[in-house]
Amino acid sequence: MKTTVVIVDDHILIAKALENIINNFADFEVLYVCENGKRLQKSIIKNDQKPEIILLDISMPEMDGFETALWLQQDFPDIKTMALSMQGDDNSVIKMVKNGAKGYLLKNTHPADLEKALKRMQEDGFYYPEWASKIIFSNFKNKEENPEIKFSEREKEFLKFVVSEMSYKEIADKMCCSPRTVESYRDQLCEKLDLKSRVGLAVFALKNGFAES
Repeated sequence: MKTTVVIVDDHILIAKALENIINNFADFEVLYVCENGKRLQKSIIKNDQKPEIILLDISMPEMDGFETALWLQQDFPDIKTMALSMQGDDNSVIKMVKNGAKGYLLKNTHPADLEKALKRMQEDGFYYPEWASKIIFSNFKNKEENPEIKFSEREKEFLKFVVSEMSYKEIADKMCCSPRTVESYRDQLCEKLDLKSRVGLAVFALKNGFAES
């Protein structure tokens, strides 16, 4: 079963080119293309099949990417949103993250990197390339660790890797353990910190300086 994708972009030529590229990936298929957030709202509500991933432009008429991402987070939190934009400035990245985007790519991304990002979104629910992670870190660098929460050295090591582009299997290789063990670190930390996803763990790690170690 292929992972379903919807593209939201007011530049029709770009959207159609993206559609052709993604439909050539072995594990993904595009359900439909929308010109802006308003069109997306109507399409999602009208169609019984919901996309698993939405590629979302930021600069669009009627309803831009920021507003659309926030609506998706509030009304369809199970859909993974990835920003795909020409805008790579700090404000755009941080605002999209705060509005629920689980990934961020620039439109000059190579198709192979787009496929990798989509796979990571599907497998881990999260994908930020290194440049985007640095922006997030620079804006969340004040330490807010609760001193009452204790972390093992292995949990701290996992938190260092959780903000990277690595998959859980790649993290397991780095930590010289099995993927199942890495998943147990993830689950333990989510329980300790009352978080639900890798995104939450990554933001916590960035805010509390674990990524620096």
